[in-house]
Parts: sequence; C-alpha cells; structure tokens
Amino acid sequence: QVQLVESGGGLVQAGGSLRLSCAASGRTFYAMGWFRQAPGKEREFVAAITWGGGSPYYADSVKDRFTISRDNAKNTMYLQMNSLRPEDTADYYCNADRFLGVLSGIPGGSWGQGTQVTVSS
Repeated sequence: QVQLVESGGGLVQAGGSLRLSCAASGRTFYAMGWFRQAPGKEREFVAAITWGGGSPYYADSVKDRFTISRDNAKNTMYLQMNSLRPEDTADYYCNADRFLGVLSGIPGGSWGQGTQVTVSS
C-alpha cells in the first residue's frame, strides 16, 4: 500500500504561482502523476513522471506552464504551477502507479486525499 500526502494548495491570483508537493511512503512504484478535478467536471490528467528518470509528460492545457519533478531522496513529487489561470481551479490529486499507465493518463491504484487550488481572476 502506498500512502500519498499532498500539500501546497491555496488561493492565488491569475498569473501567480503555486507549488504542490506529494510525499509518498509504502510499497514501491514506477511512476507518479498529478490529476485534477474541477467542480462539475471529471478528473483529468495533468502531468506524470517516472521515479527512475526520463522525460515528464504533460497535458496540453498545462504544458509550458507547469513543471513536474521528483526528489528521490525525500520520496516526494512536486508540481510547480506558473502563470495560473482561473480554469486551473480544481482539486489536485497525487497518484502512484506500480506500472507506467499514468504516463499515458491512466491512473494507478493509489491516490492522495487532494489539495485545493483556487485561481481568482
């Protein structure tokens, strides 16, 4: 079982920045990702990264604005969000995958509790 704990959400004005963190513990996994769910909408893929290295993957809507990274020593994944827009408002969820499906937007079986991001216009 993987335990995932997100932090770093909050309220920010459009154009601002936030950094989300996801601390992981428990069993091993190969890749992690971020998903988000806006009110009244389905959960959608944001970004993903392998734990062992390699290129990250991004949804088109966040490419060039968001950066996913990881710190293996701290077992922590990050999402640096710049140039935030009101449409980025959502609950953001960390996801861990024992395989590599998350790199294609298919979530693995482990989720964090979510952290809320609100971008005001």
